[in-house]
Amino acid sequence: MSDRDNKLHFCQSCVRLDYTQSLTGLEVPDPMVIRWNVTIPELTGQQPRTAYVYLPTCYDSQPERRFPVLYMFDGHNVFFDSDATYGKCWGMKEYLDYTDTPLIVAAVECNHGANNERLSEYSPYDFRNPRFGKVKAAGRQTMEWFVNSFKPEIDRNYRTLPDRRHTFIAGSSMGGLMSLYAVTEYNRVFSRAAALSPSLWVSPSGLAQTIAEADITAGSVVYMDYGARELSHHEAMRAEFGKVANQLLMRRILLTTRIVPGGEHCEASWERQLPFCIPALMYGL
Repeated sequence: MSDRDNKLHFCQSCVRLDYTQSLTGLEVPDPMVIRWNVTIPELTGQQPRTAYVYLPTCYDSQPERRFPVLYMFDGHNVFFDSDATYGKCWGMKEYLDYTDTPLIVAAVECNHGANNERLSEYSPYDFRNPRFGKVKAAGRQTMEWFVNSFKPEIDRNYRTLPDRRHTFIAGSSMGGLMSLYAVTEYNRVFSRAAALSPSLWVSPSGLAQTIAEADITAGSVVYMDYGARELSHHEAMRAEFGKVANQLLMRRILLTTRIVPGGEHCEASWERQLPFCIPALMYGL
């Protein structure tokens, strides 16, 4: 193992800090990750959920500089093991700190309701599934909130580059599906997306129609992957992954795809993909 690999392994394994202070109502678990409560009235009324913003290592030392923004789904799984659903996060802060990536990350917690609320909020399409039953799509309402409420708030309060070229979106599983939907249907807002282990099974025909009919600017960027071990459980996904990749290519999207050796459907696996998906989003800026 090289010195750099040793450092990265240490960085990704280090203990993440808990709350240290509270300022103007914003809880600050770490000097570079700000946490506060937001509401999404269109979806859950005044029920609060947690939002997070990561500021790059050079944010304070370069006060005149503005930065691209990556928006993410399932924000509770992005930064802190203590917040993550299964006790393991993506380690996003550690990776971005270690690589000194000049990127703001803004993420929002999902709906944890017991009646498939997350599936509903993160699906652009109605669907029926033997395990989950009938799920009503609320993905459009979710994206309208991201675009019309959350993004303006981030742009007001932080030194962002708010234009389309510097606005990205990412997620995994249902969040990966939403990222594909966002970068196509909301291509006027998001120029680049990362979809890790996207839930392509939800509505193949719906996603195909979105990709075919959306107003997509040539040269938009998509990173899309799927774990090799996931494929062993969902063999039909191999063909579906190829179909979606081909559809994206036909729309002149600049596409990076990977079948991840040993990749699984979990945050620990997605953390290991950061050295692939983050450079794909930042390349050429």
